[in-house]
Amino acid sequence: MSLRYAAIVYRKELTEALRDRRTLISTIVVPLLLFPVLSVGFGAMASVLIGKARQETPKVMLLGGADSPRLAEKLRALDQLLVVPATANWKEQIESKEIRAAVEIPPGFEAQVAQNRPAQVTVYSYEGEIKSAFAAGRLEKFLKSYRDDVVKDRLAAKNLPENILQPFAVQLQNVAPPEKVGGAALGGLVGYMVILLCMTGAMYPAMDLTAGEKERGTMETILSSPVSRTQLVLGKFFLVLTASLATAALSVFSMGVSFWAMNHLRVFEMAGKGGDAAPQNLKLSLGAVLAVFLMALPVAVLFAAAMLTISLFAKSYKEAQSYLTPMTFVVIIPAVASMLPGIELTPKLAVIPILNVSLLCKELMVGTYHWNYIALIFLSTSLYAGAAIFLAVKMFQRESVLFRS
Repeated sequence: MSLRYAAIVYRKELTEALRDRRTLISTIVVPLLLFPVLSVGFGAMASVLIGKARQETPKVMLLGGADSPRLAEKLRALDQLLVVPATANWKEQIESKEIRAAVEIPPGFEAQVAQNRPAQVTVYSYEGEIKSAFAAGRLEKFLKSYRDDVVKDRLAAKNLPENILQPFAVQLQNVAPPEKVGGAALGGLVGYMVILLCMTGAMYPAMDLTAGEKERGTMETILSSPVSRTQLVLGKFFLVLTASLATAALSVFSMGVSFWAMNHLRVFEMAGKGGDAAPQNLKLSLGAVLAVFLMALPVAVLFAAAMLTISLFAKSYKEAQSYLTPMTFVVIIPAVASMLPGIELTPKLAVIPILNVSLLCKELMVGTYHWNYIALIFLSTSLYAGAAIFLAVKMFQRESVLFRS
């Protein structure tokens, strides 16, 4: 079969696509801007907000402590906490964020400690609320320091060295290079973003080349041309595939630029002063970029053929949108599942479409190449893509589908 007519259809559709604003936005603008906005923009904003939360002096309530003046006085003297008088509705005040935490000193606490009897101080907080977590963390840090001082005093009274309770130290040492640490942290997100943008890039051209043609009344005109249905499908398919691959390529490029910007601008250090986490070295190696793009190729073919087929059933552009919207959830669910902790590539997961590529991208980002899984995933995804193309050609040969009313 000659591909000359398919190339003519492709060139004609490409010219029209380049004139369509929606296609240009979904193919070029979205992949170039989405990842920088999500990573650099939201990351910087989150870092600034976390930094402000760390610098804030939270209000905490002291419950009890009347007969433990030493501990109560040390708590009130802390610069990082503002201790407010106790009230009966302290739980409601934590829930309404009027105060960030409360610390309860039981009756006779200092006497119990002096007599070597067990005692317990309770810290109340709003779980999941960041400012409450910071306040509770500062309280816990202070109480641990106070407990250590009590232990040191007891050891000194018996002329014992402080290290008697800690005969040896344990040190955790990371042996992975910073690039792999960053890749392990964001590898799942990279796969998710590439897959999602591959689908987005294919969606609007697929709807425009099928349902859009019907709505404009140009489907009959192109069908009357001396081009076979197979060549017509291939021309349209290659245009949708081009849009999908362009979106994937631009998204990977955008990720690389975003990681470079985060490394050089040190976005995550803005939380900064007082932050415990060191910034990760986030960058995409050329090998990882090529590997991710290669694995996105059969996925893009699958999306292009599937969306072309589904959109063909619609009578209008709006109806095609209603058909393809559920497909977004079908794609997002396995892509997000790959980011869940504990999910790793297995022979069974390697044949599940979307999930397999997303899991593989996570491995590729840290420089791990499981060649048996790569071959299995590439072959299985190519098989699904081939079946989707075959179905698209069959649907274009059915008059009942082309001229639904």
